[in-house]
Amino acid sequence: MHGEAVLCSDAPVCSLVELSLVGEYRRGHGALYAALNRGRLDVGRLRQALSTVPLPRAADGWLVLAVDVTCRLRPDAHTSPERILCHTYGRGKDQHIMIPGWQYSLVVALETGHGSWTTPLDALRLAPGDDLAAVTAAQLREVLERLMAAGHWQCGDPDILIVADAGHDGPRLAWLLRDLPIQIPARMRSDRVLRWSAPARVPGTNGQLPRHGVEFVFGDLGSWDEPDVATEAETRLYGRATAWSWDRLHPRLTRRAAWVDSAGLPTIEGTVILLEVDHLPSGAVPKPVWSRTAKSRSSPAGLKDSSSIQHLPR
Repeated sequence: MHGEAVLCSDAPVCSLVELSLVGEYRRGHGALYAALNRGRLDVGRLRQALSTVPLPRAADGWLVLAVDVTCRLRPDAHTSPERILCHTYGRGKDQHIMIPGWQYSLVVALETGHGSWTTPLDALRLAPGDDLAAVTAAQLREVLERLMAAGHWQCGDPDILIVADAGHDGPRLAWLLRDLPIQIPARMRSDRVLRWSAPARVPGTNGQLPRHGVEFVFGDLGSWDEPDVATEAETRLYGRATAWSWDRLHPRLTRRAAWVDSAGLPTIEGTVILLEVDHLPSGAVPKPVWSRTAKSRSSPAGLKDSSSIQHLPR
């Protein structure tokens, strides 16, 4: 009956109530909503179906996924369960506002080129108190397992790239997903401090070796060493773009927060990349962009995990 009403309508149907105005519809609109409320969505089947659709790939055949958190603001829904204070940008310069709402962790497949279309693969609502890195890692693991089962990745294919912003803990994601064929290029805040590898023992000295080397401070040019790789390129929109990279840097972890129950604190090495451009199309002052990938150039060839990781004996 509902389908016949839609086909017989003279104009596009924008709401379910409008179906009750069609002559072929012989029921009250209350029954329509009652039927809708009794309906159920098979989420597992939907996720499985999304994993089988053709996915876009980069020019060199890489499968590129992106993970991000988006908010559905619900400031007036005082009875809505599990609302979280969502970080939003105000209209003023550098103004940040916290508004109650729901946060969703989204995983999409990115397309190449100038378009902004994405292929959604999974969405998960975050509950109050959730550990974002742990939830995201579990979500990504399930998505990747479905994609591999659907044949999107096979042994011998390039690693899957997972792009994340600075709100995600890139090193921890790499550690939690170290057994999967992935690389995680993740943005990092410009106030971060990483460490070089511990220096080798000086002949004739005794005592315990330090676990960490000297600091690499993003905001202190004097703490930087000569980059392992430096490139420049002329771009149409940004002018001259310069990129530097430093290999084998790691964050100094402490036994608190996510690592409080860890039997041994890992040393998660990776490559840090700094990108600077001359100008922005909007006319705003360009800021340096820091990112990190857990793929270290010193990683052994064929290493299945996506980083050069060492850890203390458990």
